[in-house]
Amino acid sequence: MIKFKITTEYIELIGLLKATGIALSGAEAKAMVEDGLVRVNGELENRKRAKLRPGAKVETQGQIILVE
Repeated sequence: MIKFKITTEYIELIGLLKATGIALSGAEAKAMVEDGLVRVNGELENRKRAKLRPGAKVETQGQIILVE
């Protein structure tokens, strides 16, 4: 599990995927979301710019990210 601490109110989903290194670029992060490879709090997420706040759990490609 990756714990990712934010210092702002929220982080956008594609920004989180890039910041954690799961996606190497913004284009790759967008493609992952569009292809249905990302779940947020157990639900399939199709909004690339979904606002994630502390407590959100993101699952993709066998990785789990907890936003703190």
